[in-house]
Amino acid sequence: MKICLIAPTYLPSRRANTIQTMKMAQAFTALGHGVQVVVPQPRADHQPAPWDELANHYGLQQRFVVDWLPVNPRLRSYDYGFKAVQYARRQKADLIFTRLPQAAAFASSLGMATIFEIHDLPRGTLGPWLLRRFLNGSGARRLVVITQSLSDALSQAITPLPAAPFTQIAPDGVDLVRYADLPEAAAARAQLSLPDQFTVGYTGHLYAGRGGEMILKLAAQLPEMNFLLVGGNAEDIARLRGNADELSNLTLPGFVPNAELPLYQAACDVLLMPYQRRVAASSGGDIARYLSPMKLFEYLASGRVILSSDLPVLREILNEENALLLPPDDATAWVAALRALAANPARAQALATQSRRDAQQYAWNTRAAQIVENL
Repeated sequence: MKICLIAPTYLPSRRANTIQTMKMAQAFTALGHGVQVVVPQPRADHQPAPWDELANHYGLQQRFVVDWLPVNPRLRSYDYGFKAVQYARRQKADLIFTRLPQAAAFASSLGMATIFEIHDLPRGTLGPWLLRRFLNGSGARRLVVITQSLSDALSQAITPLPAAPFTQIAPDGVDLVRYADLPEAAAARAQLSLPDQFTVGYTGHLYAGRGGEMILKLAAQLPEMNFLLVGGNAEDIARLRGNADELSNLTLPGFVPNAELPLYQAACDVLLMPYQRRVAASSGGDIARYLSPMKLFEYLASGRVILSSDLPVLREILNEENALLLPPDDATAWVAALRALAANPARAQALATQSRRDAQQYAWNTRAAQIVENL
């Protein structure tokens, strides 16, 4: 099948939505489909990124076609959505797969077979209208929703969603092959020239609500442990450094390309997801009720202990057998949990072993195959 994936924004980007799009493109390619990814080109003098740069940035092993389309950024993706759909028509694509609501609405209304993936409640006046437009179009084939919590909220707030298999709950995934032969934590730390001590890690964005301030509290109270925070933009890293009170046990390497990320996760004895009760997305909206973070599945696959905030949506994946679930705002409980894990390697190993076992069901390739099954 010839699949056109319409990317939601520019590439390369550090936004999670572009990482997820490229991982799905790779998964469809691995399944034997012909894949073309369409990307907005914001300026006439913009030079598209070469494949090697994209592959390193997104951690890709399978190659597929990437084409850039000139757009007007002031038109808020409407011209890009329409141009991308027209591109897919010219390419005689059998299926359009996208997270861009404008493209999903246009394509479905034109009768082109379309799968729309949604990660948050539609916003503004036009967001709900675009979702309904997609659902009512003759080209709508499947609505992919990342969590049951989001599916329930969409049905209550926007419009009742069609039953399965049209509406499919599909959490994010992980490249299992990249986590198959990770070194032990001490060996990974040696490769990265990190201190050889009990290491607590976090990878991902440092937007508001992701728990950066909580991690600083933990580092201040646990000087015997090293805290490794990977990711974040320059502004967020500077903010954390400014609040760190010169903590000697805090390492902030900044952004790391996805291709290198597994080694940093492997260097940790414990991986943190200290989400707060409100979590900012790249767009600024609150996604705490609906999120399906890619780091969750990477953490599972890394075979390290996961300490996570006990948010209802995360319990769709996590439980007491594969993670420790803690109150989001109780630093005392997090400190106690970390000390207990450091003192009880057998308990830590049991949690880590179960997390790696549970990761096997969340491969990107499995997700892609399920999404296009029986279309």
